[in-house]
Amino acid sequence: MPQGVKDTAHPGPGEIHRRIVESYAQVLEGRLEDALTLVGPEVVDHRGGTEGDHRGRDAWRQKWESMGAGSAFHDVSVTIEQNVVSGDTSVNRYTSRGTHTESGRRYEVLGMDMVRVRNGRIVEHWALRDADAMRDQLGR
Repeated sequence: MPQGVKDTAHPGPGEIHRRIVESYAQVLEGRLEDALTLVGPEVVDHRGGTEGDHRGRDAWRQKWESMGAGSAFHDVSVTIEQNVVSGDTSVNRYTSRGTHTESGRRYEVLGMDMVRVRNGRIVEHWALRDADAMRDQLGR
């Protein structure tokens, strides 16, 4: 597509990013299919750490299945505090909240994630969450 011409056939990166965030509760309930339509087949999920990158929609599905199956958390919600879009990239600053099922302790932590979108689907993803704050709030 020529530079400066807007792709009107697909929702923009900010809209796709919002939809994937809003699907989080469904994902935790094991309902993945609608959310997976927002993820490209060759997506790269830059996980970092010892896990390294996850590649492909099946790896994304496995990540979500492991989050939902017997989840240690409930009442989970994510609120987008700020979204910035530049070209094919969307960045969210968000607050994640939930309850640790076993202890009943609640958490509220800040995070950021970034997606790159092509043809209405996420093709790359990066995320950071304040894991120290979450661990402190949960007494771990």
